Amino acid sequence: MADKRFCLERAAIGEVKLVAIDFETADHGADSACALGIVTIEKGRIRRKGYRLIRPPRRDFVFSYLHGITWNDIEREATFAEVWDAFRDYWQDADYLVAHNAAFDRGVLAACSVAVGRVPPDFPFVCTVKIARWHWNFRPAKLPIVCARLGIPLKHHDAESDALACASIALRAMNEGFPIHTAIVGGNRDPAWEPRPVES
Repeated sequence: MADKRFCLERAAIGEVKLVAIDFETADHGADSACALGIVTIEKGRIRRKGYRLIRPPRRDFVFSYLHGITWNDIEREATFAEVWDAFRDYWQDADYLVAHNAAFDRGVLAACSVAVGRVPPDFPFVCTVKIARWHWNFRPAKLPIVCARLGIPLKHHDAESDALACASIALRAMNEGFPIHTAIVGGNRDPAWEPRPVES
């Protein structure tokens, strides 16, 4: 990955590649991704949007009440490895991955990678919860609330819609001068920031 990711404050928006992602999970296991939304931002604009259902390693579905996905919907779908590889052109050479409560999606990506015998990707993750709290002082900063306040359309727990919303939040903040590299998970943590509960 390009070294420019470490000096975003000196880079123009158009020089940075951001990839917003959102996973939906089937059960309490982080390796149970059942849907992926992915949005690529290049040259300061949203360039690509993608969505795929994923067949998780177990038939158990605990969170169908949130996202509406059931085993019957995904039993013939591709595995995580196949879906992630299919989107290689989206995330390859990204400077940052972006997600709302990025600790959750980073954990899902890592767990799903390990489950198929892969080393988890080492992309730095930018958290749009942190952006919303630090740049606009939105509290609470759950995704539907942030989107409502910014006028961003959202179908919550639809992975494509959630990923597009994250991309829109990041772009809005960058265009307003917010240095999003400061919102990296594991960076300068906001004392009030907490990992999102199941219903974010």
